[in-house]
Amino acid sequence: MPGKRGCHVCLQRGVITLQSLLLLFTGALLVVLLLAAFAVSYGYFRDYVADQLASHAGDGATATGLSLSNAIDGSDPVAAGSLIDAVFDSGKYLSVEYRNHEGELIAGRTMTLQPRLAPGWFVAMAKLPTPMAEAEVIRGWMRLGKVSVVSHPGRAYDDLWRITLGLLAGVLLIGGLGLVSLFILLRGLLRPLKALEAQAEALSQRNFRKRIDLRSTRELNRVTEAMNRMADDLGCLFEGQGKLIQHLRRVNNEDSVTGLASRPAFDQRLKAQVESEEKAAPGVLMLLRLGYFNDYNRAYGQREGDYLLKEMAECLREFVVRHPEAFAGRRTGAEFALFLPGASVSDARAWALELVAELEQRYRTLAAPMDATVHAGLAPAHPGENVRELLSTADEALLSAGQRGHTAVEVADTGAGNHHDLEAWRNILISALRTPNLSLWLQPMVRGDERALVHHQVFSRIRAPEGDLRAALFVPVAEKLGLIKELDRLLVVRVLACLENRPEAVLAISLGRSSVADSAFREELVERLADAGEVARRLWIGIPEQAISQHRKPAGLLVGALARLQVPVLVDHFGVGGVPFSYLKNLPFGALRIDNSFIHDLDRHEENRFWLESVIGIARSRGVKVFATGVETAAEYSVLCELGIDGAMGYYLGRPFAADD
Repeated sequence: MPGKRGCHVCLQRGVITLQSLLLLFTGALLVVLLLAAFAVSYGYFRDYVADQLASHAGDGATATGLSLSNAIDGSDPVAAGSLIDAVFDSGKYLSVEYRNHEGELIAGRTMTLQPRLAPGWFVAMAKLPTPMAEAEVIRGWMRLGKVSVVSHPGRAYDDLWRITLGLLAGVLLIGGLGLVSLFILLRGLLRPLKALEAQAEALSQRNFRKRIDLRSTRELNRVTEAMNRMADDLGCLFEGQGKLIQHLRRVNNEDSVTGLASRPAFDQRLKAQVESEEKAAPGVLMLLRLGYFNDYNRAYGQREGDYLLKEMAECLREFVVRHPEAFAGRRTGAEFALFLPGASVSDARAWALELVAELEQRYRTLAAPMDATVHAGLAPAHPGENVRELLSTADEALLSAGQRGHTAVEVADTGAGNHHDLEAWRNILISALRTPNLSLWLQPMVRGDERALVHHQVFSRIRAPEGDLRAALFVPVAEKLGLIKELDRLLVVRVLACLENRPEAVLAISLGRSSVADSAFREELVERLADAGEVARRLWIGIPEQAISQHRKPAGLLVGALARLQVPVLVDHFGVGGVPFSYLKNLPFGALRIDNSFIHDLDRHEENRFWLESVIGIARSRGVKVFATGVETAAEYSVLCELGIDGAMGYYLGRPFAADD
């Protein structure tokens, strides 16, 4: 199952934070100290109250003995009883007794312990001593008896209860204020740690822009400075690696003057498009040549000649943007090449006439008053035809156009029937949207020598009288006609339903460029995936690199929204969109899917192998997976396994099959 935003972060659940640990430890120490102080104070006051009871009992016994000895006749029981009653009625004693030498009670009173404030459980816990004091009753030299007095501890318990409550209130107040102050202090001191944690998580996701500006203790300040320097260093390192990949791509695949695909790169992509059993689809190859360019170059110099070529290349790039899936390149001198996948000959001829007219207008503006002509030769691609034959046919058509002497477009007559034109395609696509003619097909993405399943790529096919029409045929036309958004909506609905019915499945889809650029589609897609919940996290969303190149802001908004839903996103057709690798680091992609043109004949293409090895190394350092498509031979897959590819698919590894199967 795919992880978050393209990066797997191990979140430790239930592990206590440093702030909580310090707060717990220091708070516990504070509580222990306060409790110890409470216990010592309580013990001190308890002993003090017990001493007061003993002193009170002694004083009471002495005073009562003196009164019986001197104030009254101690030998008179009635008088002695009156004195005892007067002393006892004060309520300060539990027991007052007067006994003679034989131990016989002459007078006495006793009562039970009855504290007024202290609860019974506190009395039972405190257990104050009840000291008894005695005094002799003497008349002259004659000893009459003894007075024994036991002080009433009720007031002592009440006093001790009030003291205990005061101590407890003090402990709670001091402890509470201490813990709150400690919490505030630790939160302020350790705030940089939270920032460090956030920065570390950002680094794990290869986000090197996050900085820590908080200041705290000297040690934490040093750590934050070191983390900021490390983030800067890693950012510079990744930036350098990204520039290296971009440089390698330019050196190996771009023409140094125009920035279009170089001749080897164009031929390689054309070969993958035409000769590949998996990707082969009808289309039209267009060769263009600027007439009198050598004269222009000699007259104005190489610098002006290069400027002219750049202007022509810019015009071709604008044409490619208007025709999805098309690609262009410079072959040699003032000769360019265009391939239009899925286009019919009639449509391609109409587009070629418009393009040639625009090129001629720019050419004449720069070349005036010199002659300026543009010639184009078109050749349709057919199944079973190789690139050499297709190029030869287009070159013959170009020569024929050049022989006319003026700007012209020539179409090679191959004798083969034309493919559907735009109106026929419109009817087919609208019919597929309105009827259940759109079927889902799955192709496995596997990894390693054991070919472990990674996920299934979902393709759509349209049932037609001539057979099932593959996505490679109708997707470019759907983009051209503005119907790709409706197809993608239907695809998303059906794929989510498929995932709902198959809890173990992990699927991947690819969106069209127009879908990515459309705000209504993006909002609807995000809403659907949010409603799907956990199911959506088993769906890889592919965004073409060309969409990122042409619609950077909408693509960035979509990727960010999907990342918040934890829906994995991959860059589709990576390598042909011309997007700087450094730009991709700012978006939370989970994987790159290399365009099949870099995989075709990979075992015999050292430049592509080196470029792919560099991409895998840098992507892996960012936690981004790298997938490959279009694997059709064992040699290609063997090279991919050696490079450590995270997943690959192609006819060699598994052909598409109907999702219902």
